[in-house]
Amino acid sequence: MGIALLNLSHTAIIRRFLRGFLLIICCLQASAGMAQTSLQLPFFDDFATAAARSGSTQPDPSRWQPGSGVYINNTMAIDQPTINVATFDGLQANGRPYVSNNPLDQGYTDTLESKPINLSGLSAGSAVYLSFFWQSKGLGELPDPGDTLSTPQGSPPILQAGDSLTLQFRDATGIWKTVWGQAGGHVDSTFNQAFVQISDASYFYDGFAFRFRSFGRRSGPFDTWHIDYIYLNKGRSATDKYMIDIATQRALSPLLKRYTAMPMSQYKIKGAAELADSVNTVVKNLINNPTPVPSRFIVRDDVSGRSLQNELTAPIYVNGSQRRSVKPSAYTFDNTVTKALLHYELDLQTSDNQNSIFQREPQTLLRNDTISAVAALDDYYAYDDGSWEYAQQIRQREQIAVRFILNRPDTIGSVRACIVPFTTDQTGQPFVITVYANQNGKPGTALYQQSFSMQYPDTRNGFVDYKFTRSVIVKDTFYVGYQQISSSDTTFLRLGFDKSSPFGANIFYNGGTNWEQNLQTGSQGSTTSLLQVQGAFMLRPVMGGKLAVVTATTEPEPLVPLRTYPNPTSGLIQWDDPRLTRLEVINSTGRLVHTVEPERGQRTLDLSYLPDGLYLIRLFAKQQTTVQKLIIQH
Repeated sequence: MGIALLNLSHTAIIRRFLRGFLLIICCLQASAGMAQTSLQLPFFDDFATAAARSGSTQPDPSRWQPGSGVYINNTMAIDQPTINVATFDGLQANGRPYVSNNPLDQGYTDTLESKPINLSGLSAGSAVYLSFFWQSKGLGELPDPGDTLSTPQGSPPILQAGDSLTLQFRDATGIWKTVWGQAGGHVDSTFNQAFVQISDASYFYDGFAFRFRSFGRRSGPFDTWHIDYIYLNKGRSATDKYMIDIATQRALSPLLKRYTAMPMSQYKIKGAAELADSVNTVVKNLINNPTPVPSRFIVRDDVSGRSLQNELTAPIYVNGSQRRSVKPSAYTFDNTVTKALLHYELDLQTSDNQNSIFQREPQTLLRNDTISAVAALDDYYAYDDGSWEYAQQIRQREQIAVRFILNRPDTIGSVRACIVPFTTDQTGQPFVITVYANQNGKPGTALYQQSFSMQYPDTRNGFVDYKFTRSVIVKDTFYVGYQQISSSDTTFLRLGFDKSSPFGANIFYNGGTNWEQNLQTGSQGSTTSLLQVQGAFMLRPVMGGKLAVVTATTEPEPLVPLRTYPNPTSGLIQWDDPRLTRLEVINSTGRLVHTVEPERGQRTLDLSYLPDGLYLIRLFAKQQTTVQKLIIQH
């Protein structure tokens, strides 16, 4: 190019550069024009787009501005109008708090802002209304009213601002004006519909926008609000409460009878016997006009693309909310298949696309007719559906364990856990995972125990894989548990908890003396367990570690426990096992205060310089790790 330019006159060169420059300007202007093209009425979103149904947790980018911390889901709300809601709380889009290490920090949290909308040519007489459904708390945390907080003596009390959800309109000058709001502190498990009329002349322009904003604690999943079924259009009224829409609503029940996911090698032992008797959901008719609705139940393997079931079911009359049940077929896999992702869905056969309101986009109300889920046949067990609604914490002396029942002996190589960020950044904090054998239907001998440094997942519902230093042999029934090390209130680990799971009876709790089964009841139906929680911990053992072949008669061999003594001690401890290669001493806040690698023949360690209190000692011997409590009393 440079050589060719040398042969041109100065005028020709200048003319060529000017043409190129003008071409660039025109392209940029066209690009900017496309980026700013306003949406046309009607504006509608019930968050049931294909992306949301396939697992995306972000608002539809064709309708909403990017950068929102709002969480699209179908599990956090109670009795939502249709599948999926937009949830507001104190977590960003990546699942991390807006503010860490400041538990009481308050401010604006999530914002859901529409793309520009063309309202030019309209007026107050056009009867333009924005309607939506809202709910506070749901299965999340209740937004609080304003509180008066205690302060040090001599200082005046401080009024903490209350939590809220507000709706704002942007006028032609670019100013946001609050037109609707709700304050926290009121428990309401229903969805309420709100209508806001747009009548101010300053809103009738090309580029109008609206946004929802939540205000509350910014240090975790606090102060939860839900929004659904947003509809903006002209020619409406405040009594225009429902549209002709029949939709799916409640998440599908598990496809498997005992788990939400299990190893393929374990599934093949019993095959179809592992499938649920039926799969259930709830269908919603928003106009309460009894209508016969057939549906299609489809199951396919997302790994191979193989269709496993495609069945048209008989119509049911839907009036209000109606339960829908379908029966899975038998799904078999040959010996070469090691993994399958069973994508199962229910697709309503409705005529919602005939709604004249959406002639420009007939598929609008068909999006919420399909609901789906995935059952994994892979290398791990799970009782959760992959999303948490809550985060359970346990104290230092408490223990939680989850039961898993095998079809044949196997090995565990790691445990996946979803730890939810709350208030304080706990990255690096130690905690203990233990694998227990079965003893009379409860956790028994500890087959393996290892401490880990806590890590947060990269996404809101993500998992971290905590790998064992060696694989653990298990036979028919085993338990996976975790235990808090630190005793500080600000460092309790919160493990993700799926409130919708029907498998809560597999949780066991130890408050310090014995194990109790969750949801246990007596012969007369009376409660016999201290732990009565519906749901499942997001704790997943990964199976199939490489070991020697284990036969059906092989018994798990308990580990020879590593230990130090005496306990309590004034500071001097000793041990007998010559295999011990490393000791780590951790104080009650979870901080590592002493590390030693014993010399050959060393059997004692002097810790008398440490203050009185409760400590934990991690003992390492080749591939074995043990955590022991130690009390120092001078």
